[in-house]
Amino acid sequence: MADIIFVLFTGFLTGITTIVFGFGGGFVVVPLVYHLVHASGGQPGQAMHIAVATSTAVMIFTAGYATLAHWRSGNLMRETLVPLIFYIGIGAAVGAFASSLLADGTVRLLFAIYMLVTIADCLFRPGFLVKPARAAFSKATLFIGGPLIGVIATLLGVGGSVMTVPLLRRHGHEMRHCVSSANALSIPVAVVGALMYVSLGWKEMPGLQYLGYVNLALLGLLVTSGIMGIVFAKRWLPKVNDRLHARIYVLLLIGVLIAISL
Repeated sequence: MADIIFVLFTGFLTGITTIVFGFGGGFVVVPLVYHLVHASGGQPGQAMHIAVATSTAVMIFTAGYATLAHWRSGNLMRETLVPLIFYIGIGAAVGAFASSLLADGTVRLLFAIYMLVTIADCLFRPGFLVKPARAAFSKATLFIGGPLIGVIATLLGVGGSVMTVPLLRRHGHEMRHCVSSANALSIPVAVVGALMYVSLGWKEMPGLQYLGYVNLALLGLLVTSGIMGIVFAKRWLPKVNDRLHARIYVLLLIGVLIAISL
Protein backbone atom coordinates (compact mmCIF):
# COMPACT_ATOMS: atom_id res chain seq x y z
CA MET A 1 0.00 0.00 0.00
CA ALA A 2 2.84 2.36 0.84
CA ASP A 3 4.40 1.71 -2.58
CA ILE A 4 1.12 2.57 -4.34
CA ILE A 5 0.79 5.84 -2.43
CA PHE A 6 4.40 6.67 -3.27
CA VAL A 7 3.81 5.93 -6.96
CA LEU A 8 0.67 8.10 -7.00
CA PHE A 9 2.50 10.95 -5.29
CA THR A 10 5.38 10.66 -7.74
CA GLY A 11 2.97 10.62 -10.67
CA PHE A 12 1.31 13.75 -9.32
CA LEU A 13 4.71 15.42 -9.02
CA THR A 14 5.50 14.25 -12.55
CA GLY A 15 2.43 16.05 -13.85
CA ILE A 16 3.54 19.26 -12.16
CA THR A 17 7.09 19.08 -13.54
CA THR A 18 5.70 18.24 -16.99
CA ILE A 19 3.50 21.30 -17.30
CA VAL A 20 5.84 23.73 -15.47
CA PHE A 21 9.27 22.55 -16.63
CA GLY A 22 8.63 20.36 -19.68
CA PHE A 23 10.27 17.31 -18.10
CA GLY A 24 7.73 14.90 -19.60
CA GLY A 25 8.03 12.74 -16.49
CA GLY A 26 11.31 11.00 -17.27
CA PHE A 27 13.45 12.68 -14.65
CA VAL A 28 11.03 11.67 -11.90
CA VAL A 29 9.71 8.37 -13.25
CA VAL A 30 13.03 6.73 -14.22
CA PRO A 31 14.55 6.85 -10.70
CA LEU A 32 11.23 5.79 -9.13
CA VAL A 33 10.59 2.78 -11.36
CA TYR A 34 14.23 1.75 -11.22
CA HIS A 35 14.23 1.63 -7.43
CA LEU A 36 10.86 -0.17 -7.21
CA VAL A 37 11.77 -2.88 -9.73
CA HIS A 38 15.29 -3.27 -8.39
CA ALA A 39 14.04 -3.59 -4.80
CA SER A 40 11.42 -6.21 -5.77
CA GLY A 41 14.10 -8.46 -7.27
CA GLY A 42 11.58 -9.81 -9.76
CA GLN A 43 13.45 -8.82 -12.93
CA PRO A 44 17.18 -9.02 -12.21
CA GLY A 45 19.34 -7.09 -14.64
CA GLN A 46 16.35 -5.41 -16.31
CA ALA A 47 15.38 -2.71 -13.78
CA MET A 48 16.79 0.22 -15.75
CA HIS A 49 15.37 -1.01 -19.07
CA ILE A 50 11.92 -1.33 -17.46
CA ALA A 51 12.28 2.12 -15.88
CA VAL A 52 13.22 3.76 -19.18
CA ALA A 53 10.50 1.94 -21.15
CA THR A 54 7.76 2.71 -18.61
CA SER A 55 8.86 6.34 -18.39
CA THR A 56 8.73 6.63 -22.19
CA ALA A 57 5.19 5.23 -22.26
CA VAL A 58 4.04 7.57 -19.48
CA MET A 59 5.26 10.55 -21.53
CA ILE A 60 2.85 9.76 -24.36
CA PHE A 61 -0.02 10.71 -22.07
CA THR A 62 1.48 13.35 -19.80
CA ALA A 63 3.38 15.24 -22.50
CA GLY A 64 0.38 14.93 -24.82
CA TYR A 65 -2.02 16.36 -22.26
CA ALA A 66 0.43 19.11 -21.28
CA THR A 67 0.89 20.04 -24.95
CA LEU A 68 -2.87 20.39 -25.33
CA ALA A 69 -2.98 22.63 -22.26
CA HIS A 70 -0.14 24.81 -23.57
CA TRP A 71 -1.80 25.05 -26.99
CA ARG A 72 -5.02 26.26 -25.38
CA SER A 73 -3.00 28.84 -23.43
CA GLY A 74 -1.30 30.10 -26.60
CA ASN A 75 2.22 29.18 -25.50
CA LEU A 76 3.16 26.96 -28.44
CA MET A 77 5.26 28.56 -31.19
CA ARG A 78 5.60 27.00 -34.63
CA GLU A 79 9.21 28.13 -35.06
CA THR A 80 10.28 26.15 -31.98
CA LEU A 81 8.70 22.92 -33.28
CA VAL A 82 9.11 22.69 -37.06
CA PRO A 83 11.20 21.13 -38.52
CA LEU A 84 13.07 20.08 -35.32
CA ILE A 85 10.32 17.66 -34.34
CA PHE A 86 10.89 15.44 -37.41
CA TYR A 87 14.64 15.05 -36.80
CA ILE A 88 14.05 14.23 -33.15
CA GLY A 89 11.60 11.49 -34.17
CA ILE A 90 14.23 9.87 -36.40
CA GLY A 91 16.77 9.84 -33.58
CA ALA A 92 14.22 8.33 -31.17
CA ALA A 93 14.06 5.05 -33.08
CA VAL A 94 17.85 4.75 -33.04
CA GLY A 95 18.02 5.49 -29.31
CA ALA A 96 15.48 2.82 -28.34
CA PHE A 97 17.33 0.17 -30.34
CA ALA A 98 20.68 1.22 -28.85
CA SER A 99 19.28 0.88 -25.34
CA SER A 100 18.51 -2.80 -25.90
CA LEU A 101 22.18 -3.43 -26.68
CA LEU A 102 23.48 -1.88 -23.45
CA ALA A 103 23.69 -3.44 -19.99
CA ASP A 104 21.35 -2.20 -17.27
CA GLY A 105 24.16 -0.60 -15.27
CA THR A 106 25.52 1.13 -18.36
CA VAL A 107 22.19 2.86 -19.05
CA ARG A 108 22.00 4.02 -15.41
CA LEU A 109 25.57 5.39 -15.57
CA LEU A 110 24.85 7.20 -18.84
CA PHE A 111 21.76 8.74 -17.26
CA ALA A 112 23.79 10.13 -14.35
CA ILE A 113 26.57 11.44 -16.63
CA TYR A 114 24.02 13.05 -18.92
CA MET A 115 22.43 14.86 -15.98
CA LEU A 116 25.78 16.06 -14.63
CA VAL A 117 26.89 17.46 -17.98
CA THR A 118 23.55 19.22 -18.50
CA ILE A 119 23.62 20.85 -15.07
CA ALA A 120 27.18 22.12 -15.62
CA ASP A 121 26.21 23.39 -19.07
CA CYS A 122 23.23 25.35 -17.71
CA LEU A 123 25.23 26.85 -14.84
CA PHE A 124 28.56 27.70 -16.45
CA ARG A 125 27.89 28.34 -20.14
CA PRO A 126 26.20 31.67 -20.89
CA GLY A 127 22.77 31.74 -22.46
CA PHE A 128 20.52 29.77 -20.11
CA LEU A 129 20.00 31.60 -16.82
CA VAL A 130 19.80 34.91 -18.72
CA LYS A 131 17.90 34.84 -22.01
CA PRO A 132 20.00 35.95 -25.02
CA ALA A 133 18.79 37.61 -28.21
CA ARG A 134 16.50 35.58 -30.51
CA ALA A 135 18.29 33.45 -33.14
CA ALA A 136 17.15 30.96 -35.79
CA PHE A 137 18.14 27.28 -35.83
CA SER A 138 21.25 26.51 -37.85
CA LYS A 139 21.43 23.56 -40.24
CA ALA A 140 23.83 21.80 -37.86
CA THR A 141 21.28 22.14 -35.04
CA LEU A 142 18.57 20.57 -37.17
CA PHE A 143 20.53 17.83 -38.95
CA ILE A 144 22.81 16.84 -36.06
CA GLY A 145 21.28 18.21 -32.89
CA GLY A 146 17.74 17.02 -33.67
CA PRO A 147 18.57 13.32 -34.17
CA LEU A 148 21.02 13.46 -31.24
CA ILE A 149 18.25 14.72 -28.94
CA GLY A 150 16.02 11.87 -30.11
CA VAL A 151 18.73 9.26 -29.55
CA ILE A 152 19.65 10.40 -26.03
CA ALA A 153 16.06 11.06 -24.99
CA THR A 154 14.85 7.58 -25.93
CA LEU A 155 18.01 5.83 -24.79
CA LEU A 156 17.62 7.28 -21.30
CA GLY A 157 13.83 7.70 -21.14
CA VAL A 158 13.98 11.42 -20.37
CA GLY A 159 11.89 12.83 -23.20
CA GLY A 160 14.52 15.21 -24.49
CA SER A 161 13.40 18.20 -22.44
CA VAL A 162 16.78 18.52 -20.75
CA MET A 163 18.25 19.16 -24.20
CA THR A 164 15.41 21.00 -25.92
CA VAL A 165 14.78 23.48 -23.10
CA PRO A 166 18.44 24.69 -22.97
CA LEU A 167 18.61 24.61 -26.78
CA LEU A 168 15.53 26.80 -27.20
CA ARG A 169 16.61 29.01 -24.33
CA ARG A 170 19.94 29.71 -26.01
CA HIS A 171 18.06 30.66 -29.16
CA GLY A 172 16.38 33.50 -27.24
CA HIS A 173 13.02 32.08 -26.17
CA GLU A 174 11.29 32.65 -22.84
CA MET A 175 11.09 29.70 -20.45
CA ARG A 176 7.31 29.32 -20.92
CA HIS A 177 7.83 28.85 -24.67
CA CYS A 178 10.79 26.50 -24.10
CA VAL A 179 8.73 24.36 -21.72
CA SER A 180 5.64 24.18 -23.92
CA SER A 181 7.74 23.21 -26.95
CA ALA A 182 9.70 20.65 -24.93
CA ASN A 183 6.44 18.84 -24.16
CA ALA A 184 5.40 18.81 -27.81
CA LEU A 185 8.87 17.67 -28.92
CA SER A 186 8.71 14.83 -26.38
CA ILE A 187 5.67 13.26 -28.07
CA PRO A 188 7.49 11.70 -31.09
CA VAL A 189 10.21 10.47 -28.71
CA ALA A 190 7.59 8.90 -26.47
CA VAL A 191 5.58 7.26 -29.25
CA VAL A 192 8.54 5.90 -31.22
CA GLY A 193 10.40 4.91 -28.08
CA ALA A 194 7.47 3.12 -26.45
CA LEU A 195 6.73 1.11 -29.60
CA MET A 196 10.38 0.09 -29.84
CA TYR A 197 10.54 -0.96 -26.19
CA VAL A 198 7.36 -2.99 -26.51
CA SER A 199 8.80 -4.75 -29.56
CA LEU A 200 12.29 -5.30 -28.13
CA GLY A 201 10.99 -6.68 -24.84
CA TRP A 202 8.08 -8.67 -26.28
CA LYS A 203 9.46 -12.11 -25.32
CA GLU A 204 11.84 -10.94 -22.63
CA MET A 205 9.40 -10.07 -19.83
CA PRO A 206 7.06 -12.71 -18.33
CA GLY A 207 3.67 -11.95 -16.80
CA LEU A 208 0.56 -10.03 -17.79
CA GLN A 209 1.77 -6.87 -16.04
CA TYR A 210 4.31 -6.27 -18.80
CA LEU A 211 3.87 -5.16 -22.39
CA GLY A 212 7.39 -5.62 -23.66
CA TYR A 213 9.54 -3.72 -21.16
CA VAL A 214 6.64 -1.48 -20.11
CA ASN A 215 5.17 -2.17 -16.65
CA LEU A 216 1.44 -1.69 -17.22
CA ALA A 217 0.46 -1.46 -13.54
CA LEU A 218 2.90 1.36 -12.88
CA LEU A 219 1.96 2.98 -16.19
CA GLY A 220 -1.71 3.20 -15.21
CA LEU A 221 -1.00 4.67 -11.78
CA LEU A 222 1.53 7.18 -13.07
CA VAL A 223 -0.61 8.40 -15.97
CA THR A 224 -3.72 8.88 -13.81
CA SER A 225 -1.93 10.78 -11.07
CA GLY A 226 0.23 12.62 -13.61
CA ILE A 227 -2.77 14.14 -15.36
CA MET A 228 -4.15 15.17 -11.97
CA GLY A 229 -0.84 16.94 -11.30
CA ILE A 230 -1.07 18.81 -14.61
CA VAL A 231 -4.60 20.00 -13.82
CA PHE A 232 -3.51 21.09 -10.33
CA ALA A 233 -0.50 23.03 -11.65
CA LYS A 234 -2.51 24.82 -14.33
CA ARG A 235 -5.21 25.92 -11.91
CA TRP A 236 -3.42 26.57 -8.64
CA LEU A 237 0.32 27.19 -9.04
CA PRO A 238 1.36 30.86 -9.33
CA LYS A 239 3.25 32.17 -12.34
CA VAL A 240 6.99 32.82 -11.89
CA ASN A 241 9.19 35.28 -13.74
CA ASP A 242 11.45 34.08 -16.53
CA ARG A 243 14.81 34.19 -14.71
CA LEU A 244 13.49 32.44 -11.57
CA HIS A 245 11.87 29.80 -13.79
CA ALA A 246 15.27 29.00 -15.32
CA ARG A 247 16.99 28.77 -11.92
CA ILE A 248 14.37 26.43 -10.45
CA TYR A 249 14.75 24.25 -13.55
CA VAL A 250 18.46 23.75 -12.80
CA LEU A 251 17.76 23.02 -9.10
CA LEU A 252 15.33 20.27 -10.07
CA LEU A 253 17.93 18.72 -12.37
CA ILE A 254 20.33 18.59 -9.43
CA GLY A 255 17.68 16.86 -7.31
CA VAL A 256 17.08 14.19 -9.93
CA LEU A 257 20.83 13.57 -10.32
CA ILE A 258 21.07 12.93 -6.58
CA ALA A 259 18.07 10.57 -6.69
CA ILE A 260 19.39 8.35 -9.50
CA SER A 261 22.93 8.36 -8.03
CA LEU A 262 21.67 7.07 -4.67
